[in-house]
Amino acid sequence: MSGSATEPLIEGRLSVPTAPLTRALTAATGLLCTTALLTGCSSATAPDAATPTTVAADAAGPTSYPLTLENCGVSVTFDSAPQRAVSLYQSATEILLSLGLGDRMVGTSTWFDPVLAPLAAQNDLVPRLADNDASLEVVLDTEPDLVTSASAHTFTSAVVAERSRFAELGIPTYQSPSVCTDAVVEGENVSRTAPLTIDTLYREIRELAAIFDVQDRGAELIAELQSRLSEAAAGVAGSGRTLAFWFSGLEAPYMAGCCSAPGLLADEAGAVNVFADLSDDWPEVSWEAVADRDPDVLVLGDLHRRRVDGDSLETKIAFLESNPVTAQMTAVRNRNYVTLSGAEMDPGIREIDALEKLADGLRSTVG
Repeated sequence: MSGSATEPLIEGRLSVPTAPLTRALTAATGLLCTTALLTGCSSATAPDAATPTTVAADAAGPTSYPLTLENCGVSVTFDSAPQRAVSLYQSATEILLSLGLGDRMVGTSTWFDPVLAPLAAQNDLVPRLADNDASLEVVLDTEPDLVTSASAHTFTSAVVAERSRFAELGIPTYQSPSVCTDAVVEGENVSRTAPLTIDTLYREIRELAAIFDVQDRGAELIAELQSRLSEAAAGVAGSGRTLAFWFSGLEAPYMAGCCSAPGLLADEAGAVNVFADLSDDWPEVSWEAVADRDPDVLVLGDLHRRRVDGDSLETKIAFLESNPVTAQMTAVRNRNYVTLSGAEMDPGIREIDALEKLADGLRSTVG
């Protein structure tokens, strides 16, 4: 879950074989020239950058370079399509793979679940730099000409590096609009001033398609997602069911607030998130508060990672049905559980998969 209360749960980065630090830093110093030779991508601080472009919803035809985009407060210019992209978060990776760009990727990191099955063949050919967060040196060793992320925490000096640091090295960056649209990021916490909408996902797809000059693929992907969204939402529209989305944590659970991906899912399903009055993406709450709001259905994250109590579905259900505070809740007594993966609770390409699962789950629950 990008930049949310789950970020403290991410452990230290894995040890990944890399070149010596001196080689990495030497490579970094020469990246500006190398990048220019490979792709002509200029840094976000280029003084002569053109006026930022908004990629239209009906954009068609080849990209006209140089392309300059305003991306989460950073102006980024591309003189040609990237050929050596690194993605630093699972949902960022899966959007690139969904656009058929695996052959232009040289590294990925920060995984919560196995890659989506239709993308596995492409993903197998892309080096995984780390299961958790890659270091800056590991990223630089790939000689990237674009670094993308869908997390508020990745582009920080405490994790990989600030976007400004990449710009100093002549490496353009792209941040998922889901991180910054109507959002306030403070450290590892994200709160929102307005609910996330599906249009933010479509915007990300259009912009990445324009950057890589694959607009036809972007349009096809958006059309497919729109069709699936309409079909999934139609089956549960106006259900009025009350939901709580539990990501992880046993003693004090992280439950979804109003406005990130779970809020979008609840809205599209015609349901009500019982914690919609909380603006943080994933506030830490008490079980007494959950029981007091007594949702009809509990949406439970089943995380492929196993790092803290409450990551797995089995642990969640065992806790709910044995704890005296939770055992008498409506959702627990009726065993009204809907299961989503950790990645499906994040903004990104899996929002549609998550809505389909939620719709199926709501149709099969009691009440």
